[in-house]
Amino acid sequence: MKGQIKVAKRRVVMASLYLGTGPLEQELVDCLESTLEKSLQAKSPSDLKVSILLDFTRGSRGRKNSRTMLLPLLQRFPEQVRVSLFHTPNLRGLLRLLIPERFNETIGLQHIKVYLFDNSVILSGANLSDSYFTNRQDRYVFLQDCAEIADFFTELVDAVGDVSLQLQGDDTVQVVDGMVHPYKGDRAAYCEAANKRVMGVINSARARQQVLHAQTFHSDSLLTQEDAAAAGDRRPVPDTWIYPLIQMKPFEIQIDEIVTETLLTEAERGAKVYLTTGYFNLTQAYMDLVLGTRAEYQILLASPEVNGFFGAKGVAGAIPAAYVHIERQFYSEVCSLGQQERVRLQEYWRRGWTFHAKGLWLYLAGSSLPCLTLIGSPNFGYRSVHRDLEAQIAIVTENRALQQQLHQEQEQLYLRSGMVSSATFEQPSRQVKLWVKMVTPLIKNFF
Repeated sequence: MKGQIKVAKRRVVMASLYLGTGPLEQELVDCLESTLEKSLQAKSPSDLKVSILLDFTRGSRGRKNSRTMLLPLLQRFPEQVRVSLFHTPNLRGLLRLLIPERFNETIGLQHIKVYLFDNSVILSGANLSDSYFTNRQDRYVFLQDCAEIADFFTELVDAVGDVSLQLQGDDTVQVVDGMVHPYKGDRAAYCEAANKRVMGVINSARARQQVLHAQTFHSDSLLTQEDAAAAGDRRPVPDTWIYPLIQMKPFEIQIDEIVTETLLTEAERGAKVYLTTGYFNLTQAYMDLVLGTRAEYQILLASPEVNGFFGAKGVAGAIPAAYVHIERQFYSEVCSLGQQERVRLQEYWRRGWTFHAKGLWLYLAGSSLPCLTLIGSPNFGYRSVHRDLEAQIAIVTENRALQQQLHQEQEQLYLRSGMVSSATFEQPSRQVKLWVKMVTPLIKNFF
């Protein structure tokens, strides 16, 4: 990321849940500062713009936080830097007053993770925090020199930025002129305005995509790669397509959910789906599809010791146990349906690490390589579908070299895992306290 920031000429766009406050995050901020500094000293006037989108509740937590990390940039380069803090419209009124700081983010978050430098994009599930830069397992895809995708995500972050609170140089926040306030204004009016702003971006991208589809798949003059080369056409038929999938249920946008459900529904007998999530808490709809369809599933999840909440203080410390309870219930259902050969659970374990990787790989029947992967921020849980703002991409490819890379990525992750069996839940470390079992159904939609 630092290497990309240093050579950026036009734009740096970052969307994350939060920016941490340690030395590694400070290095990233310093890197942004020196690039902005250089852009001002350039002979020709620079048009470098930096846009950062974070979540308001998570980014404002504590005295030293994401906001205080970014204030010096805003103060020094007010014309070039924009910091937007998304505040969910669902946290308002009495609820906002009563819920303590550490728990208010359970109501809804800005959860998109996109890091963009000119025309290159990193898509990930990782936040801008030191644990992700050191010992937290996640997934990353780097799309180099991909203007269409970079433009789309720049527009998307701009749109969400416009419906967010704007950080000012004095650490106050303001609403964009003419925008409804996310938690003081009328909720329905705010959500309608946000839907309109974001759908404008999605619809114009969809129109561009349809033109590309038509040119590629429905053109009478469709050339093979050999014909194209012979005709001197330098643009052969593309072998890889990238589809952005957006989920913002508070604004009635649910593209990612529809595509994910369609994928799980359409995967035929003999196909293999590898699905991974740092937090195993599938929605009922996704669970029903996994249990009721014909494809083979290998689901990778965090063992309790590599769960990000392991060892946390207070109520949060019980969260890994709640995930064990959910996992055990799902495993019991798999067994009661006699599906344990078709649906297998695996737990990731790595000493001194935590596990945060999520996504999906689809292997068609008879194929040893995947033709599709999903990568981005969603965890396939209730929060991802109903509460948070999420984005991922579907990469669909016939390119063998890329398929091999995706296959290798999947294998590397699954190599560090053990198969779940009924014996797994007999271990003393897997005994879940009664109160956790009782509370889990009430709180599972919040984490």
